[in-house]
Amino acid sequence: MIKKYNIIIKSIAVLYVLAMLFSCSNDTQKVRDFLADKNLPVGSAKNAFHVYKDSGRITSKLITPLMLDFSNRKEHPYSEFPEGIKIINFENKGSDSVTITGNYALSYAKTSISEIKGNVVVINHTDQSRLETEQLFWDEETKYFVSEKAFKLTKEKDTIFGIGFESKDDLSKHFAKKTTGRLETSE
Repeated sequence: MIKKYNIIIKSIAVLYVLAMLFSCSNDTQKVRDFLADKNLPVGSAKNAFHVYKDSGRITSKLITPLMLDFSNRKEHPYSEFPEGIKIINFENKGSDSVTITGNYALSYAKTSISEIKGNVVVINHTDQSRLETEQLFWDEETKYFVSEKAFKLTKEKDTIFGIGFESKDDLSKHFAKKTTGRLETSE
């Protein structure tokens, strides 16, 4: 009798597990919508190292300890870098041209605009210029930086302090607002 009772209990347990397995669906759109509703990323990457290429030539590298992918957002898909970011851009000769680092970043896929915050440092290795600020917006399509925060721009002969800054992403042709410091100009 006990043996028959054990077989019935085990059979019910197996049927219950099978029912659970077959009741699951695999609709990826429902999963993406669920994650978007809960404000959860659709993916994440730890210690990410991404290489961008154009016509077989490496143009830049992105290095980050953590990347969260929110591409499931319908209106404004983005990637978040909550533990910092380092971007290295390369010139035609393959040497480091510009390095951008920051403690936090957001990159919006539809607009190609990135926001980098917290100890932002941009270094042009070619002419040894260096920009330091707390927040920087980068338009990746037009290759242009904008900041409305306090900044320090160090060039070979000048150090410029100010609030508000615009320039090409190699720190050339810059426009500085509310500036102080020593400036050398050529006529």
